[in-house]
Amino acid sequence: MARELSRLRMQLDAAYFFETGRYNMIREHEIPSSYLTKQDEFTKNTIDTVNDLIKMCEDGHEGFREAAEGTSNNDLKTLFATYSNERAAFASNLKEIVRGLGAEPEHSGSLSAALHRGWMDIKAAVTGNDDAAILNECERGEDSAKKVYKEALEQELPDYVRQVVQTQYEGILGAHDRIKTLRDSFNEKASSARSAL
Repeated sequence: MARELSRLRMQLDAAYFFETGRYNMIREHEIPSSYLTKQDEFTKNTIDTVNDLIKMCEDGHEGFREAAEGTSNNDLKTLFATYSNERAAFASNLKEIVRGLGAEPEHSGSLSAALHRGWMDIKAAVTGNDDAAILNECERGEDSAKKVYKEALEQELPDYVRQVVQTQYEGILGAHDRIKTLRDSFNEKASSARSAL
């Protein structure tokens, strides 16, 4: 995209010189949007979409990390650490795609934005040391991730980006289903324990 803008800038400079006999340097922000090509718009939309996925993966990485630190169940600790590492790897792959498109990945944003992207009460669940509550919050985070990935796949994306996003989406679906099953199992055990009292 930068090369296209540079080429366009040189063409506009040459046209201006030809018309006026004076040289005038046109800066990127002065290029009318009507000169941007459909490819430029497609690339920008792709970058925006991938940046949204990066933010979601970074949130998942942090949320699962906190969940792993907050549970005393060794199996859950291992599972959450695995999902945290997986989300970090997803974010890293997506950042490379953004760089390959000629942009820099956006930072994850504020904590309040992260809360709205799905990891609402993970700190409260961790503080309560309630594995069912932690699983519930992890599922909520994965619900948000599923939604963002599904929306991304509905966008027009280059084939290589779509393939990466689809593969990651399948991983998120698998994690969601596993967490939901575990959550239901923990809720059943808790319900049975309450009934026995």
